[in-house]
Amino acid sequence: MTALWWLVLTGTLLLATSFLSGWINRGPVTTFAIYLVVGIVIGPAILALAKLPSTADHIHWLHWATEAALVVSLFVTGLKLRLPFSDSGWRMAVRLALPAMALTASGVVAVAYLGLGWPFAAALALAAVVSPTDPVLASLVSVDDARDDDALRVALSGEAGLNDGTALPLLFLALALMDQDAGTANVLTHWLTVDVLWGLAGGLLIGFVGGWGLGYVGTHLRHASRDVAPSDFLALGIMVVVYAVSHLVEASGFLAAFAAGVGLRRVELQVSSRSKESVEKGEAPFDEPAETRITPNERAQASVVHPKETVGWVVSDALSFGETIERLIAVALVLAVGIAVVPAVNWHGLMLAVVLLLVIRPLSVWLATIRSRAPWQRRLLIGWFGIRGLGSLNYMAFAIGHGFSGVPGQVFEGVVLTVVAVSVVTHGISVTPLMQWRARAMKAAEGKAFRAPEQADRHPSE
Repeated sequence: MTALWWLVLTGTLLLATSFLSGWINRGPVTTFAIYLVVGIVIGPAILALAKLPSTADHIHWLHWATEAALVVSLFVTGLKLRLPFSDSGWRMAVRLALPAMALTASGVVAVAYLGLGWPFAAALALAAVVSPTDPVLASLVSVDDARDDDALRVALSGEAGLNDGTALPLLFLALALMDQDAGTANVLTHWLTVDVLWGLAGGLLIGFVGGWGLGYVGTHLRHASRDVAPSDFLALGIMVVVYAVSHLVEASGFLAAFAAGVGLRRVELQVSSRSKESVEKGEAPFDEPAETRITPNERAQASVVHPKETVGWVVSDALSFGETIERLIAVALVLAVGIAVVPAVNWHGLMLAVVLLLVIRPLSVWLATIRSRAPWQRRLLIGWFGIRGLGSLNYMAFAIGHGFSGVPGQVFEGVVLTVVAVSVVTHGISVTPLMQWRARAMKAAEGKAFRAPEQADRHPSE
């Protein structure tokens, strides 16, 4: 296919999914599943209209495309989580991003090492690649906007925001163990101190301080100049700076991007809680996000009276810009996965996908959330909605580009692509029915709770 035909195909897909979005959102298939199927149809397995070059030939492109999508998505995810740090949703997210992720990785290592016969280091690398959940493709089960405090969505968003960073040290360890010249003691010491302790803590610190500090300065400078012009460059600048600085000092760029979004949201909370209007109304700081109090369609006539309006524009622009960029990159990458997956699919990948999605992930989440006070239904749904996607592709590309060995690269790629494709299809088919069932169950439970006091007050003769 020529470049013009690719443009026609991409534009047609975007138009079709836009025209039919209402039906798609209510149906059993997500837009990303549709893109995956279209990729399979036009790929070499069926119509052979498109031929994807091997991952090894274009590993640099794949790594940076997925990296860009993840950084933007993680920043937007952090920006949407408008929760006090004391909220139980953060504790659940940590449970999922640390113990649940570690248990998931251990299960995958056991399957690959004992079941598939892979060397331990290669099995550990595979576990690191397929363990983190995806912040991009999980849009239907993640937080919709800053007003969304649904416990299930908050948990899945928080997990996706954190575990792309918490799983990366496992990949670093696996690649280090593949180096025959490195001593095991030196590898473990460097891994524990630099990759784990400093990588995680430094990424969170740099991201939060950068997001809060740059957001604070930018918001107040724009307020001082009464500027209501688009501020998407401010959000892009924050993302680029925290990501680059974190890499310069060997901290986690993924955690930095997520924490930067959380830090910018703290600026909005501080400004909103100090506004005269909020004080007079006696509103709590977490009542209403600033971006919901502005009117984007009236930007040209807008006036900036208080920093609350300015930060509203900043956050609104950041969300709009970030969501558009992440969706565009995700469309291209999921389409590419569809083109590549059928020739690369193998039985090892199918077996791992089934065991991972049906056994390892649900069991790991169940064990990690013991004594969390979360209802068993929510724990089961969290265990099922462990969507794999761009994070796995990014880790795969990084591993291949940094000395992955132990099994042939094509086998490794085939397993990862198979797991991602199976996850996109199965979760895409099940997410809407399950979320609709959950909504009905919650509505029924609320109705029973509302009727119970009335029945209690009735006279026995009624």
